[in-house]
Amino acid sequence: MRHCLARIAVLLLAVLAMPVHGAGPIRFNIPAQPLDEALHAFGQQSGMAVLVDRELTARQRSMPLNGAFSARDGLRRLLEGTGLMARYSGAEAFTVQRVALPAAAPNPRATGGAGNYARTLQRAVEQALCASALARPGHYRAAVQVWIDARGVLAQSRLLASTGDHRRDSALVESLRALRLERPPPSALAQPVTLLLLPDTRMDCP
Repeated sequence: MRHCLARIAVLLLAVLAMPVHGAGPIRFNIPAQPLDEALHAFGQQSGMAVLVDRELTARQRSMPLNGAFSARDGLRRLLEGTGLMARYSGAEAFTVQRVALPAAAPNPRATGGAGNYARTLQRAVEQALCASALARPGHYRAAVQVWIDARGVLAQSRLLASTGDHRRDSALVESLRALRLERPPPSALAQPVTLLLLPDTRMDCP
């Protein structure tokens, strides 16, 4: 019995929070850091109770969260790039779980297979990154997984390998937020899709 209780203590992080703030925006000041610590800070600043499986958050880093947001919008931003999403057990408590998107239904109007769609995704990602001074591709290496929903919206991303600069990591994830593609993904496209960004001086952002 003591062994089981110790196992639970290792896997779960519980934050006993203060009363939840009202429905209005909350001023957050949470720097990028190990995800466990960021969620602890989020619980303290939002007043929400946090129950986290450490196996999900191990070796994960959070995005920085600075500014005034609702609790739910702030948590969504904090988890971006981790491949995790919040699951609420009430108005004042949540846990986190891996992103699970339903498979896209076949679209008879969509032309081309997964290979053509990969090129569509590549163009859209390059354009999004080129719009950011920090995330402009061609001079750093990174790996990111993305999930695309049935509408063709990049619904979630997970940073697999850092660029080596936390500010650039944040800019990369921010650039991909809710990126909308030209068409929904084909049913043949396996998700999540892993993108490898390589240094390439030939890349010339418009």
